[in-house]
Amino acid sequence: MSDIILGIESSCDDTSAAVVKDGILLSNIIASQKVHESYGGVVPELASRAHIQNIVPVVNEALRQAGIDRQDLSAIAFTRGPGLLGSLLVGTSFAKGLAISLDIPTIDVNHLHAHVLSHFVRQLPEDEVPEFPYMCLLISGGNSQIILVHSPYDMEIIGRTIDDAAGEAFDKCAKVMGLPYPGGPHIDRLATEGDPLKFKFSKPHIPDLDYSFSGLKTSFLYTLRDALKTDPDFIAENMPDLAASLQHTIIEILLHKLSLALEHHPVRHLAIGGGVSANSGVRAAIADFCARHKIRAWIPPRPFTTDNAAMVAIAGYFKYRQKDFASLDLPAYSRVTI
Repeated sequence: MSDIILGIESSCDDTSAAVVKDGILLSNIIASQKVHESYGGVVPELASRAHIQNIVPVVNEALRQAGIDRQDLSAIAFTRGPGLLGSLLVGTSFAKGLAISLDIPTIDVNHLHAHVLSHFVRQLPEDEVPEFPYMCLLISGGNSQIILVHSPYDMEIIGRTIDDAAGEAFDKCAKVMGLPYPGGPHIDRLATEGDPLKFKFSKPHIPDLDYSFSGLKTSFLYTLRDALKTDPDFIAENMPDLAASLQHTIIEILLHKLSLALEHHPVRHLAIGGGVSANSGVRAAIADFCARHKIRAWIPPRPFTTDNAAMVAIAGYFKYRQKDFASLDLPAYSRVTI
């Protein structure tokens, strides 16, 4: 009998549902929310309301595209946290209600854990997956972590940000430049046209394998402030170069700690995950880094870099095989590490 998992993701501003059958992805539906763009960031209450509107049609479409009847589901995996609490409650409550009606178990999934395991989302049985143990650089709007992945059930954080994450640095600097939200993709686009060595920004001197991006952000803001005093058009005239230099500096910070991590924890496979792993500069730099270190690079397809239910379903599939089910009284949580 096949193991068929419905995954539900609602941690922030994307409502997503996916179906995995025996570890193979059958469907992955995402409904994005445009309502936040005019506010320059996600508005939690608006996100929650949009999830309520989207979750039923998204789940129905995921089942339809997968060719699966809800009565055939083995379990429902849902993102329990971290994320926006109101958004998480929509997905959590829906998953529990549907599971009760079908008399099947629920599986709670850590959102960060799911990003790390996104490389195990297979669309064909012959698709390759990382070899354990591997190292994962998790880079998103709220997290920058270096993780040793010993197995789907055993992950060790060996480095993390002590303040801002890489994604925050991209988005906050982009906002100061007058770019729309989310700013990361706009920085990525502009960086292809600019000189990455035109401007120099501060780099952190943090011990061990931890990250810090607050100093970079402050250095970027001071550069703009000082230049605007004498040239009101400075940002407009230097937009591509600013974007390229910012991206170049963030990548250098990320790779410096990865080099140190490999010295202490040699592995044969290195993966990246999270929203910032969609950045073309980061993807190219990681591919080059792995080639130089003679290790296998795992760079996720862009649809699996942002919040999606495919990664939740595959993380749930691993837990289902261990019979690691969730109690119906488990609450959602907004903050946690892996």
